[in-house]
Amino acid sequence: MKISKQNASHYIWGNHCDGWHLLQNEGLSIIHERMPAGTVEIRHYHSVSRQFFFILSGIGYMELQGEEFELATHEGIEIPPGEPHQMQNRSAADVEFLVISLPSTRGDRIELI
Repeated sequence: MKISKQNASHYIWGNHCDGWHLLQNEGLSIIHERMPAGTVEIRHYHSVSRQFFFILSGIGYMELQGEEFELATHEGIEIPPGEPHQMQNRSAADVEFLVISLPSTRGDRIELI
């Protein structure tokens, strides 16, 4: 079956951010996400899951263990298990990206304050 934002399971997270589950099972998760201008994800890590963030449009900023990475359209970054990270949109436009997690992050998110 073909999958896209138009027919995927949708959810709202954070401060008016969108997520669409393109693929979701215990072994692999692929989510298309949209962060409006000025939004920030809660800093967190995953004990087991390895993630890859890939920018589809816009510019995102990933803070990874105190280092900041600017990610432009068609750029990505790998997040190893156990590494604190935080996605941010500091621009005036939406940023859309894929989050690929192996295995799924369900039950494997530890938020940092």
